Amino acid sequence: MAEIIQRDGTWVFDGDALRLTPGRDRNVSLLRRTLGELTVPLGALAGVSFEQGKKAGRLRLRLRDGADPLLQSTGGRLTEPHDPYQLSVESDRYGVAEYLVDEVRRALLLDGVPAGPVDAYLLPGPSVPLSVSAGDGTASFDGERVRLEWNWKTEESKASAGARSIGVADIEGVEWQPAVGLENGCLRFRLRHAPTKAPAKYDPNAVELWGFKKDPLMALVAAAVQARLPHPAAVPEEAPPPSASLAPGLPSGAVPSPAPGHDHDALLRRLRELGELHRDGVLTDDEFALAKQAVLHRM
Repeated sequence: MAEIIQRDGTWVFDGDALRLTPGRDRNVSLLRRTLGELTVPLGALAGVSFEQGKKAGRLRLRLRDGADPLLQSTGGRLTEPHDPYQLSVESDRYGVAEYLVDEVRRALLLDGVPAGPVDAYLLPGPSVPLSVSAGDGTASFDGERVRLEWNWKTEESKASAGARSIGVADIEGVEWQPAVGLENGCLRFRLRHAPTKAPAKYDPNAVELWGFKKDPLMALVAAAVQARLPHPAAVPEEAPPPSASLAPGLPSGAVPSPAPGHDHDALLRRLRELGELHRDGVLTDDEFALAKQAVLHRM
């Protein structure tokens, strides 16, 4: 097990998952404190890195595309203070941070975790019920319906229609945009068969955000809804054509093996990488033998 404890938070890796707990320091963002502890399975990781600085370093996790509904709904727009997959590291703990990185990388290598995108969420998203007030309204979500309520700062034409209640089945997509410079942000719900180009100020399915402290919390509402929508990369299941249901000579229910080619080349590259890690002392003799045997078995 590898563990690093900092004022910014605590990361613990047990070989199967990383547990990320936000710190209690006053500089820890409201979004991270509200989101709470995250458990990131090894299969959701694309990589991990550590960057040293003069006074402090930074651990960064890179998740596989599509693994986390929070990252999916925010589209990479979460800034550094609010990103739960970063951890500030004090200079006297650099060695511990590097050890954690080595352990995670070794596990990714030994388990053969691919770095490519996924077609299903591997994290559950924020817990519900959830309610956040920011900008010109309040967004609440109970797992089945979104409720939007307006305040005295809401544009009259939008507020006059009253509160909105939207079922998850009616939502096609959700997005969160932070306020940047003079441009306001928003939390917007795109409804099926009801496209709109109206600014968030006038859109009854959007909360306009002005760049205040609670704006990032709206990203949690977006993520909770996103986790309950069909995954963007999911492919609808289709019955195979009768002529292609089985390869000639295969018994009923058998699955033909993939043709050699790029997969074989990738396995050869993996063997070379394992050899280099073994020579550099990253892998022990036993770990190298085990990993090599697994690759040869796949070949």
